[in-house]
Amino acid sequence: MKITSKAFKHVSHFSQTDIAFAEQDPRLMPFLNYQPSLSSFRDAINDKQSDETNRALLVQVLKDQYDARSSTTQEAIDIIDSLSDDHTFTITTAHQPVLFTGPLYVIYKIISAIKLARQLASAYPKYTFVPVFVTGGEDHDFDEINHTHLFGKEIKWEQEIEGPVGRLPTHTLKDALSSLEEILGSSPQAQQIFQTFAQIHEAHERYGMAFAALISHYFSPYGLIVLNMDHPALKGEMRDLFKDELLNHTSSKLVRETQEAIENAGFKPQAYVRDINLFYLEDGLRARIERTGNIYSIVDTDLSFSESEILQILEDHPEKFSPNVIMRPLYQESILPNLAYVGGGGELAYWMERKTQFEHFNINFPVLVRRDSYLWIPNSLSKRMAKLNLPVEDYFKDEDQQVKDFVATASEKEFKLGREKGALMKIFKEVEVKAVEIDPTLRSTIAAEARNQLKSLEKIEDKLRKAEKSKHETELGQLQKIREKLFPKGNLQERHVNFLDFYSRQPDGFFEVLMQASDPLDMQLKIIEWR
Repeated sequence: MKITSKAFKHVSHFSQTDIAFAEQDPRLMPFLNYQPSLSSFRDAINDKQSDETNRALLVQVLKDQYDARSSTTQEAIDIIDSLSDDHTFTITTAHQPVLFTGPLYVIYKIISAIKLARQLASAYPKYTFVPVFVTGGEDHDFDEINHTHLFGKEIKWEQEIEGPVGRLPTHTLKDALSSLEEILGSSPQAQQIFQTFAQIHEAHERYGMAFAALISHYFSPYGLIVLNMDHPALKGEMRDLFKDELLNHTSSKLVRETQEAIENAGFKPQAYVRDINLFYLEDGLRARIERTGNIYSIVDTDLSFSESEILQILEDHPEKFSPNVIMRPLYQESILPNLAYVGGGGELAYWMERKTQFEHFNINFPVLVRRDSYLWIPNSLSKRMAKLNLPVEDYFKDEDQQVKDFVATASEKEFKLGREKGALMKIFKEVEVKAVEIDPTLRSTIAAEARNQLKSLEKIEDKLRKAEKSKHETELGQLQKIREKLFPKGNLQERHVNFLDFYSRQPDGFFEVLMQASDPLDMQLKIIEWR
Protein backbone atom coordinates (compact mmCIF):
# COMPACT_ATOMS: atom_id res chain seq x y z
CA MET A 1 0.00 0.00 0.00
CA LYS A 2 1.23 3.46 -0.89
CA ILE A 3 -0.29 6.61 0.64
CA THR A 4 0.49 10.06 -0.72
CA SER A 5 -1.23 13.43 -0.32
CA LYS A 6 -2.16 16.34 -2.52
CA ALA A 7 -3.15 19.83 -1.35
CA PHE A 8 -6.76 20.75 -2.05
CA LYS A 9 -5.64 23.82 -3.97
CA HIS A 10 -4.10 21.55 -6.61
CA VAL A 11 -7.34 19.63 -7.17
CA SER A 12 -9.91 21.54 -9.21
CA HIS A 13 -12.89 19.72 -7.66
CA PHE A 14 -12.59 21.48 -4.28
CA SER A 15 -14.42 24.76 -3.71
CA GLN A 16 -12.84 28.11 -2.90
CA THR A 17 -14.16 27.98 0.67
CA ASP A 18 -12.97 24.40 1.13
CA ILE A 19 -9.47 25.31 0.02
CA ALA A 20 -9.47 28.43 2.21
CA PHE A 21 -10.52 26.40 5.26
CA ALA A 22 -7.83 23.79 4.62
CA GLU A 23 -5.21 26.52 4.42
CA GLN A 24 -6.66 28.37 7.42
CA ASP A 25 -7.19 31.53 5.40
CA PRO A 26 -7.22 34.52 7.83
CA ARG A 27 -10.46 35.73 6.22
CA LEU A 28 -12.28 32.73 7.71
CA MET A 29 -10.83 32.95 11.21
CA PRO A 30 -13.55 35.32 12.56
CA PHE A 31 -16.13 32.61 11.83
CA LEU A 32 -14.38 29.88 13.83
CA ASN A 33 -14.26 29.40 17.58
CA TYR A 34 -11.12 27.26 17.47
CA GLN A 35 -8.52 26.32 14.91
CA PRO A 36 -8.66 22.65 13.83
CA SER A 37 -5.62 21.43 15.74
CA LEU A 38 -5.00 19.06 18.65
CA SER A 39 -3.93 21.92 20.90
CA SER A 40 -7.27 23.71 20.40
CA PHE A 41 -9.12 20.90 22.17
CA ARG A 42 -7.71 21.90 25.54
CA ASP A 43 -9.79 25.08 25.38
CA ALA A 44 -12.73 23.28 23.79
CA ILE A 45 -12.86 20.82 26.68
CA ASN A 46 -12.80 23.60 29.27
CA ASP A 47 -15.47 25.58 27.43
CA LYS A 48 -17.80 22.63 26.85
CA GLN A 49 -17.77 21.70 30.51
CA SER A 50 -19.76 24.86 31.21
CA ASP A 51 -22.60 23.77 28.89
CA GLU A 52 -25.53 22.20 30.71
CA THR A 53 -25.82 18.98 28.70
CA ASN A 54 -28.46 16.55 29.98
CA ARG A 55 -26.18 13.52 29.98
CA ALA A 56 -28.61 11.28 31.83
CA LEU A 57 -31.31 11.84 29.20
CA LEU A 58 -28.86 11.27 26.36
CA VAL A 59 -27.71 7.97 27.85
CA GLN A 60 -31.30 6.78 28.35
CA VAL A 61 -32.36 7.71 24.81
CA LEU A 62 -29.34 5.95 23.32
CA LYS A 63 -30.00 2.82 25.37
CA ASP A 64 -33.64 2.79 24.24
CA GLN A 65 -32.56 3.17 20.61
CA TYR A 66 -29.95 0.43 20.90
CA ASP A 67 -32.48 -1.90 22.55
CA ALA A 68 -34.62 -1.52 19.42
CA ARG A 69 -31.74 -2.49 17.11
CA SER A 70 -30.52 -5.96 16.41
CA SER A 71 -27.13 -7.25 17.57
CA THR A 72 -26.39 -4.60 20.21
CA THR A 73 -23.17 -5.42 22.03
CA GLN A 74 -22.24 -4.97 25.66
CA GLU A 75 -19.27 -2.93 24.47
CA ALA A 76 -21.65 -0.41 22.85
CA ILE A 77 -23.71 -0.19 26.06
CA ASP A 78 -20.55 0.41 28.09
CA ILE A 79 -19.54 3.24 25.75
CA ILE A 80 -23.01 4.77 26.07
CA ASP A 81 -22.77 4.54 29.88
CA SER A 82 -19.46 6.40 29.74
CA LEU A 83 -21.32 9.47 28.45
CA SER A 84 -22.69 9.94 31.98
CA ASP A 85 -19.22 10.97 33.09
CA ASP A 86 -18.40 14.65 32.70
CA HIS A 87 -14.90 13.63 31.57
CA THR A 88 -16.36 12.01 28.46
CA PHE A 89 -16.96 14.01 25.29
CA THR A 90 -18.23 13.26 21.83
CA ILE A 91 -16.72 13.80 18.38
CA THR A 92 -19.66 14.05 16.02
CA THR A 93 -20.42 13.68 12.37
CA ALA A 94 -23.81 13.36 10.72
CA HIS A 95 -25.66 12.45 7.56
CA GLN A 96 -29.19 11.69 6.49
CA PRO A 97 -30.10 8.04 5.83
CA VAL A 98 -28.98 7.41 2.26
CA LEU A 99 -29.57 4.28 0.23
CA PHE A 100 -27.16 1.53 1.31
CA THR A 101 -24.85 4.21 2.85
CA GLY A 102 -24.81 6.31 -0.35
CA PRO A 103 -21.52 7.72 -1.69
CA LEU A 104 -18.12 6.99 -0.20
CA TYR A 105 -17.81 10.28 1.65
CA VAL A 106 -20.42 9.12 4.20
CA ILE A 107 -18.01 6.37 5.20
CA TYR A 108 -15.12 8.85 5.14
CA LYS A 109 -16.96 11.08 7.63
CA ILE A 110 -17.29 8.18 10.03
CA ILE A 111 -13.69 7.04 9.68
CA SER A 112 -12.52 10.64 10.27
CA ALA A 113 -14.58 11.01 13.45
CA ILE A 114 -13.27 7.71 14.79
CA LYS A 115 -9.68 8.61 13.98
CA LEU A 116 -9.99 12.07 15.56
CA ALA A 117 -11.38 10.50 18.75
CA ARG A 118 -8.34 8.21 18.83
CA GLN A 119 -5.96 11.10 18.29
CA LEU A 120 -7.56 13.00 21.15
CA ALA A 121 -7.44 9.97 23.43
CA SER A 122 -3.67 9.89 22.93
CA ALA A 123 -3.26 13.64 23.39
CA TYR A 124 -5.60 13.97 26.42
CA PRO A 125 -5.50 10.64 28.33
CA LYS A 126 -7.49 12.02 31.30
CA TYR A 127 -10.61 12.20 29.12
CA THR A 128 -12.69 9.80 27.08
CA PHE A 129 -13.72 10.63 23.52
CA VAL A 130 -16.65 8.89 21.84
CA PRO A 131 -17.19 9.12 18.08
CA VAL A 132 -20.89 9.67 17.34
CA PHE A 133 -22.74 9.41 14.05
CA VAL A 134 -26.03 11.36 13.99
CA THR A 135 -28.58 10.08 11.47
CA GLY A 136 -30.53 13.00 10.02
CA GLY A 137 -33.66 10.93 9.57
CA GLU A 138 -35.99 13.93 9.59
CA ASP A 139 -34.85 15.14 6.18
CA HIS A 140 -37.44 14.59 3.47
CA ASP A 141 -35.62 15.13 0.18
CA PHE A 142 -36.17 11.58 -1.06
CA ASP A 143 -34.73 12.26 -4.52
CA GLU A 144 -31.44 13.15 -2.85
CA ILE A 145 -31.07 9.86 -0.99
CA ASN A 146 -32.88 7.26 -3.14
CA HIS A 147 -29.94 6.06 -5.24
CA THR A 148 -26.38 4.83 -5.07
CA HIS A 149 -23.76 3.75 -7.61
CA LEU A 150 -21.96 0.41 -7.55
CA PHE A 151 -19.61 -0.98 -10.21
CA GLY A 152 -20.73 1.73 -12.63
CA LYS A 153 -24.43 0.91 -12.23
CA GLU A 154 -27.15 2.85 -10.43
CA ILE A 155 -29.35 1.26 -7.79
CA LYS A 156 -32.55 3.21 -7.22
CA TRP A 157 -35.20 3.03 -4.53
CA GLU A 158 -38.62 3.53 -6.08
CA GLN A 159 -41.58 4.30 -3.80
CA GLU A 160 -44.37 6.89 -3.51
CA ILE A 161 -44.66 7.47 0.25
CA GLU A 162 -43.80 10.99 1.42
CA GLY A 163 -42.43 12.37 4.65
CA PRO A 164 -39.15 12.10 6.59
CA VAL A 165 -36.81 9.57 4.99
CA GLY A 166 -36.01 8.02 8.35
CA ARG A 167 -39.66 7.04 8.79
CA LEU A 168 -40.12 5.46 5.36
CA PRO A 169 -41.05 1.74 5.40
CA THR A 170 -38.31 -0.72 4.52
CA HIS A 171 -40.67 -3.12 2.71
CA THR A 172 -40.50 -0.74 -0.28
CA LEU A 173 -36.80 -1.64 -0.68
CA LYS A 174 -37.49 -5.05 -2.23
CA ASP A 175 -36.50 -4.07 -5.78
CA ALA A 176 -33.48 -2.07 -4.64
CA LEU A 177 -32.22 -5.04 -2.62
CA SER A 178 -32.69 -7.30 -5.64
CA SER A 179 -30.62 -4.91 -7.73
CA LEU A 180 -27.94 -4.88 -5.04
CA GLU A 181 -27.76 -8.69 -5.04
CA GLU A 182 -27.55 -8.87 -8.82
CA ILE A 183 -24.80 -6.26 -9.08
CA LEU A 184 -22.73 -7.71 -6.23
CA GLY A 185 -22.65 -11.09 -7.94
CA SER A 186 -22.83 -14.68 -6.80
CA SER A 187 -19.44 -15.23 -5.15
CA PRO A 188 -19.56 -16.43 -1.53
CA GLN A 189 -18.01 -13.14 -0.40
CA ALA A 190 -20.57 -11.06 -2.32
CA GLN A 191 -23.46 -13.17 -1.03
CA GLN A 192 -22.28 -12.76 2.54
CA ILE A 193 -22.27 -8.99 2.14
CA PHE A 194 -25.70 -9.02 0.53
CA GLN A 195 -27.14 -11.16 3.32
CA THR A 196 -25.90 -8.62 5.86
CA PHE A 197 -27.69 -5.81 4.03
CA ALA A 198 -30.86 -7.84 3.45
CA GLN A 199 -31.17 -9.11 7.02
CA ILE A 200 -30.62 -5.69 8.57
CA HIS A 201 -33.20 -4.00 6.35
CA GLU A 202 -35.73 -6.79 6.81
CA ALA A 203 -35.30 -6.65 10.60
CA HIS A 204 -36.45 -3.02 10.86
CA GLU A 205 -39.72 -1.51 9.71
CA ARG A 206 -38.42 2.02 9.17
CA TYR A 207 -35.47 3.05 7.07
CA GLY A 208 -33.90 5.29 9.70
CA MET A 209 -33.56 2.37 12.11
CA ALA A 210 -32.23 0.09 9.36
CA PHE A 211 -29.68 2.70 8.31
CA ALA A 212 -28.54 3.17 11.92
CA ALA A 213 -28.27 -0.59 12.39
CA LEU A 214 -26.22 -0.92 9.18
CA ILE A 215 -23.78 1.77 10.29
CA SER A 216 -23.55 0.15 13.71
CA HIS A 217 -22.88 -3.26 12.17
CA TYR A 218 -19.78 -2.02 10.36
CA PHE A 219 -18.47 0.55 12.84
CA SER A 220 -19.45 -0.54 16.35
CA PRO A 221 -16.17 -2.52 16.50
CA TYR A 222 -14.41 0.85 16.19
CA GLY A 223 -16.33 2.36 19.12
CA LEU A 224 -18.83 4.38 17.05
CA ILE A 225 -22.20 5.26 18.61
CA VAL A 226 -25.16 6.03 16.33
CA LEU A 227 -27.82 8.52 17.48
CA ASN A 228 -31.20 9.34 15.97
CA MET A 229 -32.22 12.85 17.10
CA ASP A 230 -35.84 12.29 16.00
CA HIS A 231 -36.93 11.61 19.59
CA PRO A 232 -39.61 13.29 21.76
CA ALA A 233 -37.48 13.55 24.90
CA LEU A 234 -34.54 15.09 23.03
CA LYS A 235 -36.86 17.53 21.27
CA GLY A 236 -38.21 18.45 24.71
CA GLU A 237 -34.77 19.86 25.55
CA MET A 238 -35.27 22.33 22.69
CA ARG A 239 -38.62 23.83 23.72
CA ASP A 240 -37.18 27.21 24.63
CA LEU A 241 -35.11 27.49 21.46
CA PHE A 242 -38.00 26.34 19.27
CA LYS A 243 -40.30 28.83 21.01
CA ASP A 244 -37.86 31.65 20.28
CA GLU A 245 -37.77 30.54 16.66
CA LEU A 246 -41.56 30.67 16.39
CA LEU A 247 -41.99 34.01 18.15
CA ASN A 248 -38.82 36.05 17.63
CA HIS A 249 -37.04 34.63 14.55
CA THR A 250 -33.72 35.35 16.27
CA SER A 251 -31.70 32.80 14.31
CA SER A 252 -32.65 34.22 10.93
CA LYS A 253 -31.41 37.69 11.93
CA LEU A 254 -28.12 36.41 13.33
CA VAL A 255 -27.33 34.02 10.50
CA ARG A 256 -28.15 36.60 7.82
CA GLU A 257 -25.78 39.06 9.45
CA THR A 258 -23.03 36.44 9.52
CA GLN A 259 -23.70 35.47 5.91
CA GLU A 260 -23.28 39.10 4.92
CA ALA A 261 -19.96 39.21 6.75
CA ILE A 262 -18.85 36.00 5.03
CA GLU A 263 -19.80 37.43 1.66
CA ASN A 264 -17.85 40.62 2.45
CA ALA A 265 -14.85 38.39 3.24
CA GLY A 266 -15.04 37.00 -0.30
CA PHE A 267 -16.96 33.75 0.15
CA LYS A 268 -20.42 32.53 -0.86
CA PRO A 269 -23.15 31.97 1.76
CA GLN A 270 -24.38 28.37 1.91
CA ALA A 271 -27.75 27.93 3.61
CA TYR A 272 -31.03 29.58 2.70
CA VAL A 273 -32.40 31.33 5.78
CA ARG A 274 -36.12 31.63 6.53
CA ASP A 275 -37.90 33.61 9.23
CA ILE A 276 -38.96 30.31 10.84
CA ASN A 277 -36.41 27.56 10.44
CA LEU A 278 -38.59 24.73 11.68
CA PHE A 279 -40.74 22.13 9.97
CA TYR A 280 -43.99 20.62 11.21
CA LEU A 281 -43.46 16.87 11.47
CA GLU A 282 -45.78 13.87 11.34
CA ASP A 283 -45.66 10.48 9.64
CA GLY A 284 -45.91 11.19 5.92
CA LEU A 285 -45.42 14.93 6.46
CA ARG A 286 -42.54 17.33 6.99
CA ALA A 287 -43.67 20.78 5.90
CA ARG A 288 -42.44 24.31 6.52
CA ILE A 289 -44.06 26.59 9.07
CA GLU A 290 -44.90 30.12 7.96
CA ARG A 291 -46.28 32.95 10.06
CA THR A 292 -48.71 35.66 9.00
CA GLY A 293 -49.59 37.89 11.93
CA ASN A 294 -50.53 35.51 14.73
CA ILE A 295 -51.46 32.64 12.41
CA TYR A 296 -48.99 29.83 11.75
CA SER A 297 -49.63 27.91 8.53
CA ILE A 298 -48.20 24.54 7.57
CA VAL A 299 -47.16 24.98 3.95
CA ASP A 300 -48.92 22.83 1.30
CA THR A 301 -51.49 21.60 3.81
CA ASP A 302 -54.79 22.84 5.25
CA LEU A 303 -53.30 23.02 8.74
CA SER A 304 -53.02 26.35 10.53
CA PHE A 305 -52.74 27.36 14.18
CA SER A 306 -53.03 30.47 16.29
CA GLU A 307 -50.02 31.54 18.30
CA SER A 308 -51.40 30.05 21.50
CA GLU A 309 -52.30 26.80 19.72
CA ILE A 310 -48.88 26.23 18.19
CA LEU A 311 -47.15 27.04 21.48
CA GLN A 312 -49.38 24.50 23.21
CA ILE A 313 -48.46 21.88 20.59
CA LEU A 314 -44.80 22.66 21.24
CA GLU A 315 -45.33 22.22 24.96
CA ASP A 316 -47.24 18.93 24.60
CA HIS A 317 -45.59 17.46 21.51
CA PRO A 318 -42.11 18.89 20.84
CA GLU A 319 -41.51 15.90 18.56
CA LYS A 320 -43.83 17.56 16.01
CA PHE A 321 -41.18 20.19 15.32
CA SER A 322 -38.18 19.47 13.12
CA PRO A 323 -35.18 21.82 12.78
CA ASN A 324 -33.89 22.67 9.33
CA VAL A 325 -30.25 23.25 8.43
CA ILE A 326 -30.22 26.59 10.30
CA MET A 327 -31.41 25.13 13.61
CA ARG A 328 -30.06 21.58 13.45
CA PRO A 329 -26.51 22.45 14.62
CA LEU A 330 -27.96 24.16 17.72
CA TYR A 331 -30.08 21.09 18.42
CA GLN A 332 -27.16 18.71 18.02
CA GLU A 333 -24.79 20.69 20.22
CA SER A 334 -27.48 21.19 22.88
CA ILE A 335 -28.02 17.49 23.49
CA LEU A 336 -24.45 16.20 23.09
CA PRO A 337 -21.32 16.85 25.18
CA ASN A 338 -19.64 17.53 21.88
CA LEU A 339 -16.24 19.04 21.12
CA ALA A 340 -15.96 18.82 17.33
CA TYR A 341 -18.08 18.49 14.26
CA VAL A 342 -16.44 16.54 11.44
CA GLY A 343 -17.86 17.37 8.02
CA GLY A 344 -17.19 18.01 4.36
CA GLY A 345 -16.34 21.36 2.86
CA GLY A 346 -19.94 22.35 2.14
CA GLU A 347 -21.07 21.41 5.66
CA LEU A 348 -18.33 23.38 7.35
CA ALA A 349 -19.20 26.37 5.18
CA TYR A 350 -22.71 26.47 6.60
CA TRP A 351 -21.48 25.75 10.14
CA MET A 352 -19.31 28.86 9.89
CA GLU A 353 -22.50 30.85 9.41
CA ARG A 354 -23.62 29.81 12.92
CA LYS A 355 -21.01 31.18 15.32
CA THR A 356 -22.91 34.30 16.46
CA GLN A 357 -26.11 32.24 16.65
CA PHE A 358 -24.39 29.89 19.12
CA GLU A 359 -23.00 32.79 21.11
CA HIS A 360 -26.47 34.37 21.42
CA PHE A 361 -27.97 31.18 22.84
CA ASN A 362 -24.92 30.56 25.07
CA ILE A 363 -24.10 27.18 23.49
CA ASN A 364 -20.46 26.39 22.88
CA PHE A 365 -19.53 26.45 19.19
CA PRO A 366 -17.48 23.30 18.44
CA VAL A 367 -14.16 22.79 16.74
CA LEU A 368 -14.86 22.41 13.02
CA VAL A 369 -12.80 19.63 11.45
CA ARG A 370 -12.68 18.87 7.75
CA ARG A 371 -13.28 15.16 7.16
CA ASP A 372 -10.70 13.19 5.22
CA SER A 373 -10.99 13.06 1.45
CA TYR A 374 -9.48 10.07 -0.32
CA LEU A 375 -8.75 8.94 -3.84
CA TRP A 376 -8.90 5.17 -3.73
CA ILE A 377 -6.84 3.25 -6.31
CA PRO A 378 -7.23 -0.53 -6.01
CA ASN A 379 -4.62 -2.93 -7.32
CA SER A 380 -6.49 -3.68 -10.56
CA LEU A 381 -6.56 0.02 -11.44
CA SER A 382 -2.92 0.52 -10.44
CA LYS A 383 -1.90 -2.18 -12.92
CA ARG A 384 -3.82 -0.49 -15.73
CA MET A 385 -2.18 2.83 -14.88
CA ALA A 386 1.25 1.21 -14.85
CA LYS A 387 0.75 -0.10 -18.40
CA LEU A 388 0.36 3.47 -19.60
CA ASN A 389 3.41 4.50 -17.59
CA LEU A 390 1.56 7.53 -16.23
CA PRO A 391 1.90 8.52 -12.55
CA VAL A 392 -1.15 9.33 -10.42
CA GLU A 393 -0.14 12.99 -10.51
CA ASP A 394 -0.77 13.04 -14.25
CA TYR A 395 -4.49 12.35 -13.80
CA PHE A 396 -5.03 15.62 -11.96
CA LYS A 397 -4.40 17.49 -15.19
CA ASP A 398 -7.26 18.71 -17.34
CA GLU A 399 -8.28 15.77 -19.53
CA ASP A 400 -7.49 17.51 -22.83
CA GLN A 401 -4.07 18.50 -21.53
CA GLN A 402 -3.34 14.99 -20.32
CA VAL A 403 -4.28 13.55 -23.71
CA LYS A 404 -2.06 16.07 -25.52
CA ASP A 405 0.87 15.35 -23.22
CA PHE A 406 0.41 11.60 -23.55
CA VAL A 407 0.34 11.71 -27.35
CA ALA A 408 3.41 13.94 -27.40
CA THR A 409 5.32 11.54 -25.14
CA ALA A 410 4.17 8.36 -26.88
CA SER A 411 4.76 9.58 -30.43
CA GLU A 412 7.65 8.04 -32.34
CA LYS A 413 7.89 11.04 -34.66
CA GLU A 414 7.94 14.72 -33.78
CA PHE A 415 4.72 16.47 -34.76
CA LYS A 416 5.11 19.68 -32.80
CA LEU A 417 6.11 22.65 -34.94
CA GLY A 418 7.65 24.83 -32.26
CA ARG A 419 10.98 25.17 -34.07
CA GLU A 420 9.22 25.94 -37.34
CA LYS A 421 7.03 28.56 -35.65
CA GLY A 422 10.12 30.19 -34.21
CA ALA A 423 11.81 30.24 -37.61
CA LEU A 424 8.70 31.72 -39.22
CA MET A 425 8.48 34.53 -36.66
CA LYS A 426 12.19 35.23 -37.11
CA ILE A 427 11.66 35.62 -40.87
CA PHE A 428 8.72 37.98 -40.36
CA LYS A 429 10.75 40.00 -37.85
CA GLU A 430 13.49 40.44 -40.46
CA VAL A 431 10.89 41.42 -43.07
CA GLU A 432 9.39 43.91 -40.66
CA VAL A 433 12.77 45.59 -40.05
CA LYS A 434 13.36 46.04 -43.80
CA ALA A 435 9.79 47.16 -44.50
CA VAL A 436 9.68 49.76 -41.74
CA GLU A 437 12.80 51.39 -43.10
CA ILE A 438 10.92 51.92 -46.36
CA ASP A 439 7.40 52.60 -45.02
CA PRO A 440 6.65 52.58 -41.24
CA THR A 441 2.92 52.15 -41.92
CA LEU A 442 3.58 48.60 -43.14
CA ARG A 443 4.37 47.38 -39.58
CA SER A 444 0.75 46.45 -38.75
CA THR A 445 0.22 44.75 -42.12
CA ILE A 446 3.28 42.55 -41.63
CA ALA A 447 2.28 41.71 -38.03
CA ALA A 448 -1.20 40.66 -39.20
CA GLU A 449 0.25 38.45 -41.90
CA ALA A 450 2.64 36.89 -39.38
CA ARG A 451 -0.32 35.98 -37.15
CA ASN A 452 -2.16 34.45 -40.11
CA GLN A 453 0.83 32.32 -41.08
CA LEU A 454 1.31 31.26 -37.46
CA LYS A 455 -2.33 30.14 -37.30
CA SER A 456 -1.80 28.13 -40.47
CA LEU A 457 1.10 26.30 -38.85
CA GLU A 458 -1.00 25.68 -35.73
CA LYS A 459 -3.73 24.13 -37.88
CA ILE A 460 -1.17 21.85 -39.51
CA GLU A 461 0.15 20.94 -36.05
CA ASP A 462 -3.38 20.02 -34.90
CA LYS A 463 -3.79 17.77 -37.93
CA LEU A 464 -0.46 16.09 -37.22
CA ARG A 465 -1.50 15.61 -33.57
CA LYS A 466 -4.82 14.08 -34.58
CA ALA A 467 -3.07 11.76 -37.01
CA GLU A 468 -0.67 10.70 -34.27
CA LYS A 469 -3.52 10.46 -31.75
CA SER A 470 -5.34 7.97 -33.99
CA LYS A 471 -2.33 5.64 -33.67
CA HIS A 472 -2.87 5.52 -29.90
CA GLU A 473 -6.63 4.99 -29.77
CA THR A 474 -6.31 1.88 -27.59
CA GLU A 475 -4.10 3.59 -25.01
CA LEU A 476 -6.24 6.72 -24.99
CA GLY A 477 -9.34 4.58 -24.48
CA GLN A 478 -7.66 3.02 -21.45
CA LEU A 479 -6.67 6.47 -20.19
CA GLN A 480 -10.26 7.68 -20.35
CA LYS A 481 -11.53 4.55 -18.54
CA ILE A 482 -8.99 5.11 -15.79
CA ARG A 483 -10.04 8.75 -15.47
CA GLU A 484 -13.67 7.65 -15.17
CA LYS A 485 -12.71 5.37 -12.28
CA LEU A 486 -10.76 8.11 -10.55
CA PHE A 487 -13.23 10.92 -11.28
CA PRO A 488 -16.63 9.38 -12.16
CA LYS A 489 -18.73 11.70 -14.32
CA GLY A 490 -16.02 14.31 -13.79
CA ASN A 491 -16.62 14.37 -10.00
CA LEU A 492 -14.55 13.32 -7.03
CA GLN A 493 -14.73 9.55 -6.61
CA GLU A 494 -16.01 9.97 -3.04
CA ARG A 495 -19.10 11.85 -4.20
CA HIS A 496 -20.29 9.14 -6.58
CA VAL A 497 -19.17 5.61 -5.73
CA ASN A 498 -20.60 3.40 -2.98
CA PHE A 499 -18.09 1.92 -0.53
CA LEU A 500 -19.02 -1.61 -1.63
CA ASP A 501 -17.25 -0.92 -4.90
CA PHE A 502 -13.98 -1.44 -2.97
CA TYR A 503 -15.03 -3.17 0.25
CA SER A 504 -16.62 -6.12 -1.56
CA ARG A 505 -13.25 -7.00 -3.12
CA GLN A 506 -11.19 -6.81 0.07
CA PRO A 507 -13.54 -6.65 3.09
CA ASP A 508 -10.87 -7.75 5.55
CA GLY A 509 -8.71 -4.68 5.05
CA PHE A 510 -10.72 -1.82 3.59
CA PHE A 511 -11.67 0.02 6.79
CA GLU A 512 -8.27 -0.65 8.37
CA VAL A 513 -6.47 0.89 5.40
CA LEU A 514 -8.70 3.96 5.56
CA MET A 515 -8.08 4.24 9.29
CA GLN A 516 -4.33 4.00 8.76
CA ALA A 517 -4.42 6.72 6.08
CA SER A 518 -6.79 8.95 8.01
CA ASP A 519 -5.68 12.21 9.57
CA PRO A 520 -8.56 14.72 9.57
CA LEU A 521 -6.30 17.45 10.96
CA ASP A 522 -4.07 17.14 7.89
CA MET A 523 -6.40 18.69 5.34
CA GLN A 524 -5.15 17.21 2.08
CA LEU A 525 -6.48 14.68 -0.41
CA LYS A 526 -5.14 11.27 0.63
CA ILE A 527 -4.29 9.07 -2.36
CA ILE A 528 -4.33 5.36 -1.51
CA GLU A 529 -2.75 2.93 -3.95
CA TRP A 530 -3.66 -0.49 -2.60
CA ARG A 531 -1.35 -2.98 -4.27
